[in-house]
Amino acid sequence: MNVLKGLFLPLVIAAALFFPGMAASAGAAPKAVILATTTSTQDSGLLDVLIPLFEKESGYFVKTIAVGSGQAMAMGKKGEADVLLVHSPDAEKKFMAEGDGVNRRLIMHNDFVIVGPTSDPARIRGVKTSVDAVKRISQTGSLFLSRGDNSGTHAKEKGLWKAAGTSPEGQKWYQQTGLGMGQTLNVAAEKKGYTLTDRGTYLTLRKTLGLDILVEGDPLLLNIYHVIEVNPGRWPKVNTAGARAFADFLVSNKVQAIIGTFGIDKFGAPLFFPDAGKKPETLGL
Repeated sequence: MNVLKGLFLPLVIAAALFFPGMAASAGAAPKAVILATTTSTQDSGLLDVLIPLFEKESGYFVKTIAVGSGQAMAMGKKGEADVLLVHSPDAEKKFMAEGDGVNRRLIMHNDFVIVGPTSDPARIRGVKTSVDAVKRISQTGSLFLSRGDNSGTHAKEKGLWKAAGTSPEGQKWYQQTGLGMGQTLNVAAEKKGYTLTDRGTYLTLRKTLGLDILVEGDPLLLNIYHVIEVNPGRWPKVNTAGARAFADFLVSNKVQAIIGTFGIDKFGAPLFFPDAGKKPETLGL
């Protein structure tokens, strides 16, 4: 028997080394929460601060899928995510009206800005409205890089073109990257073109871009984020408890305070402004 034990024990240790999941199964493995979110929350670095804190406090493991808001909601519609953190208000309202989500809650806001090369060929620097800015870009045929990915940023951009009475699709000066915000900014920098970006991602990458903020402060450029739990009545397999825990975490006083100070040490100003508990009409919703 002792001989068998001596042979068996090394096999168990070897199995644990090569198959760590076997050892983990003996204890309580953390439950996964699938978060589908916009790339701006990832590219700005905010999630790098918030998610480890949530995992430590809750015992859940968060699987983050950073895509455009449109793609995040498409995942929610298929039951492929548990909770969404997105910034496309019109699409969010439709998502809720169609019964795909529950408990849509206001989290934070920042704003969009139009950035471009210092040379500013379309002469939009200091233009008061974003609509006038995109009109000038169109009229001068200046290169504009669009995310083209059905994200919240792309939705905002399309709204600007519509308000300007311009249809840029198919124009040589209008190029769609199909990429996230950080990558689109890098393409705009490389090609010396204009693009619409959330301020947080731009500030995070500013030193490497060589792009200037040319248009800002327009009320149309407000950028508002909500957390939405995927409807468990439609998708019973979603992690309802995990989704609720993550959403409650985001609106907590502690996390709202973290959001309100995130970026100050590096940029001298916060990248986001906390809004949990505020009435939507105070933000122009």
